[in-house]
Amino acid sequence: MALSTVAWVTMLLAILALPGVASVVLVRSLRTEGRKLTLLREQGNLDSYSPQALRELREWIQTNPNNPYVADARQRYNECVRTLREIDDPYYDWSDEQIEELEVIEE
Repeated sequence: MALSTVAWVTMLLAILALPGVASVVLVRSLRTEGRKLTLLREQGNLDSYSPQALRELREWIQTNPNNPYVADARQRYNECVRTLREIDDPYYDWSDEQIEELEVIEE
């Protein structure tokens, strides 16, 4: 059974496009991980959450006080806040004002 022209074209495009896309994604991932590694070596620590992720974690902690994982979430939140105050160059796009506004969540 012979393949149609559309099938051949689709197959060829997939063969050409997939390695290219995969290579671009791999290079981008390696660069971001390289930047993280450099910051970790220079500072000894690294912020673990972006501003939006940390805000969402705080909201989750406040809305789920009886969840069995809330103590762990609170610890991770507080860890990130302390780290942001200790390091000079955060990985995520934190402004100095955003970092100053953060507060540790007491148990």
